[in-house]
Amino acid sequence: MRSNPLGFPYTHLSIQHPSVGPGKPADTNRFFAICPNMLGSSYGSTNAASVDPATGKPYGSRFPDITVSDIVATQRALIDHFGIEKLVAIVGPSYGGFQCFQWAVNYPDRMKGIAAVVTSPAVPRERSAGNVKRLTTTLSKDQNWNGGDYYDRGGVLETMTQIRISTLKTYGIETRLAKTMSDPKQIEAAIRDEAARWAQGFDANSLLILAKALQEFDTTPRFRAIKAKVLYVLSRTDRLFPPELAAAVMPALNNAGVDADYFLLDSEYGHSASGLDAQKWAPRLRQFIGSL
Repeated sequence: MRSNPLGFPYTHLSIQHPSVGPGKPADTNRFFAICPNMLGSSYGSTNAASVDPATGKPYGSRFPDITVSDIVATQRALIDHFGIEKLVAIVGPSYGGFQCFQWAVNYPDRMKGIAAVVTSPAVPRERSAGNVKRLTTTLSKDQNWNGGDYYDRGGVLETMTQIRISTLKTYGIETRLAKTMSDPKQIEAAIRDEAARWAQGFDANSLLILAKALQEFDTTPRFRAIKAKVLYVLSRTDRLFPPELAAAVMPALNNAGVDADYFLLDSEYGHSASGLDAQKWAPRLRQFIGSL
């Protein structure tokens, strides 16, 4: 194991991520990249589809409600198991960015820096509650849902596909596809194809579990606990986390005595910019990690 570990909290992270690898900002010639799956997620972690040893059946609706603090606690347990006392940095976009901020306030001595990208240190309660309500309402309309105990009823693939189509459009997928396609029907077909492939691999309960985990997410009252340096990156066209957020977040961090820097990613790709236009913020990430 390399002596300088970096954490990358994601719901899912491909090792081909443009910022991770030999010679890249998260240079794996220098750093050991740790990419844990999230508690409650569908990608290898314990979640509602996991088998309950007490019953021999999936947890389903019996899976407990969790918080972002619970998620990062499992990651802290992982680095404790590895014998790692301190990470160089924790880097994550979107939900991974929530975890960056949660790490910084929960375990301030365990990292030198965090890079939180296309994200926020808090989610307004009305927004998170509204999202949970919409998901619950949509899933409950599927005849197979059965309150979340759907694993022996044929699944909820079409409903999950429709949910993902809506999400991808919010992320700005149409801008990406318009680079190579001009026919609206072709674009819609491509969106549906991408959404269906995601829906085949992501558990509906996991989507709801992770949405519920955000209902109490707010790290802003604890900014004074942060000891790590902070890099905050937003995308100019992101509809989920618009750049206007920086006007409140950056002064709050600075007033709490946090060494924080902000970078605006000039991209047309909305919420997907951190990956699709990774080269535009890679120099700032490289500089940030170097400063640690």
